[in-house]
Amino acid sequence: MPETRHPSTTHLLRYFDYDHLPERLQWHSIPFHGLAHEIVDHLPDGPELTAGLRKLLEAKDCIVRAAVDQMRNEAEAAEPKQES
Repeated sequence: MPETRHPSTTHLLRYFDYDHLPERLQWHSIPFHGLAHEIVDHLPDGPELTAGLRKLLEAKDCIVRAAVDQMRNEAEAAEPKQES
């Protein structure tokens, strides 16, 4: 990747970082990180790259939220049931 990229490109790329996520969520996020960086390595800056990265980010966010929902559902299912 060239040293200097358009601010929109570098701004969007930071949202593909995954180190802050729990390991289980990282598993879902890592492929998007790799793809985003691969795309940026091979395409020039421009409006279509920015739009594509935004849509990829939206897809990543949806997948991570689906994984969060799954984790919550599993945690709720594992909780002991209280009788009323």
